[in-house]
Amino acid sequence: MTAGREDDDVELAPLSKNAETYDNDDDNGVDSDADAQALLGAHGSSDGQRAKSWYGEPDTAGLWPQVKGIVTESAPTLLFSTIGLMLSGELLDHVTHWRAMVQVDQLIMIIPVVLNLKGNLEMNLSARLGTAANMGHLDDPSTRRQIILGNLSLLQVQATVVSFIAACVSLVLGLIVPRNSEAPPTEARSLWSRRPRPILPPVRERKSGIAEFVMVASSAMSAACLSSIILGSFMCGLIVLCRRLGRDPDNIAPPIAACLGDLVTLVLLGAVSMVLIPFLHTPMPAIVMLILVLSAVACGFSLRRNTHVRDLIWQGWSPLFGAMVISSATGIILDLFVSRYEDFALLAVIISGLPGGVGSIFISRLSTALHAATTSMRGDTHKGPSNKVVMTTLLLITVPVEVIFLAMLYGFGWIDLPIIFTVFSVGFFCVAVFTSLITGKWLVNLLWWRDLDPDMYALPLHSAGMDLIGQLLLVLCFEIVSLMGVTVAVRAKHKR
Repeated sequence: MTAGREDDDVELAPLSKNAETYDNDDDNGVDSDADAQALLGAHGSSDGQRAKSWYGEPDTAGLWPQVKGIVTESAPTLLFSTIGLMLSGELLDHVTHWRAMVQVDQLIMIIPVVLNLKGNLEMNLSARLGTAANMGHLDDPSTRRQIILGNLSLLQVQATVVSFIAACVSLVLGLIVPRNSEAPPTEARSLWSRRPRPILPPVRERKSGIAEFVMVASSAMSAACLSSIILGSFMCGLIVLCRRLGRDPDNIAPPIAACLGDLVTLVLLGAVSMVLIPFLHTPMPAIVMLILVLSAVACGFSLRRNTHVRDLIWQGWSPLFGAMVISSATGIILDLFVSRYEDFALLAVIISGLPGGVGSIFISRLSTALHAATTSMRGDTHKGPSNKVVMTTLLLITVPVEVIFLAMLYGFGWIDLPIIFTVFSVGFFCVAVFTSLITGKWLVNLLWWRDLDPDMYALPLHSAGMDLIGQLLLVLCFEIVSLMGVTVAVRAKHKR
């Protein structure tokens, strides 16, 4: 969003690096009173009314009730999102055996790319609407309707573009990726990061013609657009509900958007491809593509008339594709190191997905804080915990979530966890969470200083970066315990 917009335009993010960022504080410009309000869930309105905290009036809310709010809102969300990410990997094993996936192998290749891009779109949506909700822009019914419809239209345009790009990537991969005649079961797991990465089927005649490309593109575009309608509407409803119930959507929405984006898009991609596969060599897939493109164009024209979101159509593209490159590099790099760890996929969820979810919460809150600091909320005198307190709270939240997750893996009989490995994994996990929070804070401040809206640019880059950092830390953990003679084994009944 453009710098210098007036408040009555109800823009979500008046950006200006010349605006006050409270650089005199010791936390690099985000520990001011106004920032602390947003970090703790305070919200205001664009007409200059005094902001109120979710947990009480500005001058009466204490530290503990607000910290308690962060815990009660974020901990269940993070546990839910972690379980959802694990289910995405399990679901992938079933989807990749469906007829369409076997007949057109580019559909398998497109899965990690389209899930990565689509998950980031929903995370950006949740961050934007979380900021709008906390600043009071969703309180007026007319404005709320325009903002939500505009964001859903934007999501359709973005989904159409990124899914077509994903189809092009799958076409290139289909031409250059080598194929092994026989792949061990462990390789499928080693390829899987926070977002599922499937293995290719054994060697057979490869078909990569125009009909296959159109089939892949139409399936990906249909799944992405349907996912945007379903999940986008759900996220909008969730954020409005959070606002009405006095909950901070910044604590709840981003991790849910990430995990549901994977699950919903994966299910829809499998279902749509099964519907279209009988029409592989007919004009039907091309007709579907044309309809979706025309729909995206119509949404684009609608966006140009919506004063609340029309500038967003040109923003946020570079981090989406930058994240795709980082994620692709992550898979390539990790394949060199982790193919011998058949249990790597199960543990990768916790050491990359969960820190990424915590970072998404912190980034969303920081972005809200910086947006609030440029409005009349900067004059509010409400005091709240500093960034250090919020970061510490989020770090402490994740440790019990990790323990619960590891206990679930052990209790379900999926993996045996020696005590030495458990201790080291918890230690490296804490390092990953701390890195996620610090990186998120640095990234938000950098983007804000460069007049780029963190709600549009930060989450995709942070998410992809934490996939890489978290899994490299997990590799290091495996290497250390292996040198100590400790082996982590997947139980036989859960082996592929």
